[in-house]
Amino acid sequence: MAKSKGKSQEADKKAAALMAVREVKGGMKLGLGTGSTVKYFIEELGRKKFPGLVVPSSKASEDLAKKSGLKVTTLDEVAKMGFKKAGDMGGGLIDLYVDGADEVDRTYNLIKGGGGALTREKVVASASTEFVCIVDESKAVAKLGKFPLPVEVLPFAKAFVTSELEELGGKVVERKKFTTDNGNIILDVTGLDFSDPLQLETELNNIAGVVENGIFAVRQPERVIISKKGKAQYM
Repeated sequence: MAKSKGKSQEADKKAAALMAVREVKGGMKLGLGTGSTVKYFIEELGRKKFPGLVVPSSKASEDLAKKSGLKVTTLDEVAKMGFKKAGDMGGGLIDLYVDGADEVDRTYNLIKGGGGALTREKVVASASTEFVCIVDESKAVAKLGKFPLPVEVLPFAKAFVTSELEELGGKVVERKKFTTDNGNIILDVTGLDFSDPLQLETELNNIAGVVENGIFAVRQPERVIISKKGKAQYM
């Protein structure tokens, strides 16, 4: 039964990813998220021989993009090409960013960072004109917070940040044997009050030593593609 469920979930992830590929146009600069759902998106771009530039949000996505034959670049290189003119697709460095999520609520607030790439994901998402989130139905929730919130922290500040998170009611567990692409640690936090995700995202980022947290409320996706029983649709 568990094996069958796993296959079904993978089919849903793939369906959501393939629907997102339909949004891609040849001349776009694409931001690539990180994770098991985005993996299908990257591989399909490779099969379709997408000719444009891609900016990965992690070393893992960069490696997969190169393996898939995509033209990998960086945000710095894209910036040298110049911002788009005002009114041209919103003026972002990147035209479209596609990424998954660990949780998404009805108003498109997200928890991300299960793969540990939350900081770079948020940077690339913020640099993009449009953000499309792709998920299977298991990621849709009425309220954020069941999935442990990843918080990227400077190793030097671990004890201090842990105490601050506990003051906010959080239960903190350091992610073992894990270092982010930025050389930092991840603290996974449960028990926080998610009644106002935007306020909580801001409050956590104001703690000295916190690099970034996995709440995406300031930069929400414009659209969410959700898949159930192998069929994808807009949420």
